[in-house]
Amino acid sequence: MNSIIGIVLTVICVFGGYMLAGGKLEIILHSLPYEMMIIGGAAVGAFFCANDMHTVKATLGDLVSVFKGPKWKRQDYADLLCLMHELVRISEESPVEIEGHIEDPDNSDLFQKYPRILASKDFVELICDTMRSMLMNFDNVYQVEELLDKQLETMKEEGLHGSHALRNIADALPALGIVAAVLGVIKTMASIDKPPEVLGEMIGGALVGTFLGVFLAYSFVGPLANRIKQIRDQEAYFYSLMREVLVSSLHKNETTLCIEVARRSAPHGFRPSFSEVEDAIKALKQAA
Repeated sequence: MNSIIGIVLTVICVFGGYMLAGGKLEIILHSLPYEMMIIGGAAVGAFFCANDMHTVKATLGDLVSVFKGPKWKRQDYADLLCLMHELVRISEESPVEIEGHIEDPDNSDLFQKYPRILASKDFVELICDTMRSMLMNFDNVYQVEELLDKQLETMKEEGLHGSHALRNIADALPALGIVAAVLGVIKTMASIDKPPEVLGEMIGGALVGTFLGVFLAYSFVGPLANRIKQIRDQEAYFYSLMREVLVSSLHKNETTLCIEVARRSAPHGFRPSFSEVEDAIKALKQAA
């Protein structure tokens, strides 16, 4: 919602201020389709040239997430803490039983209680792989911790590919605007014998290219890239909750302490209260 408000406010203030100052919108509207074709076409072409299809698809998904918001909501953080509580508890009480859950999570009654988490196949696979490593009795617990940290770092870096790609386009747009403006000047110079009022309109149309390049870079594409980065960073906090629980468990802390350490590491706006987590865990025990 904030992104939509920001876009609408930007358009109203920029073009509204221009018109209130006496500017003629007809000049911009007349040149807009051609200038946008040059600048937008060059930007899209450069985007495809610089990125593989995986990054292209990821960027399109990132743009959707800008308007939908982060994937994980506040309730998901509480659900994850409950899921991790049960996984750690079962692994400590019965390593044989936990294997049934981590070897086939799709058919695990424990994972099925949290369908939104189960739907994230990569995340579930990460949980299961890490717990599988914990059951292999590594001589040094820091090996599992290091392995998990590297995998989380890789996931975070991959999640930022779309943001990086859009940031590169935002950096290029002002220069592409100059390209469009130069082409407009070339067109104007070819009509140098025209009356001054005609040349003035043609030069004004050429300058629309420079305006569009800067406007799109700093008012749209750049902010969108920043918003995508914020969302991906926020989602990384969700994955770090799982890390905090498992790492704390590796160091032989009690299950309740593992969950509390993870809860406190959640972002403020998404952090469930102590009582919420406690009540949810009690409900799980009663259901069992």
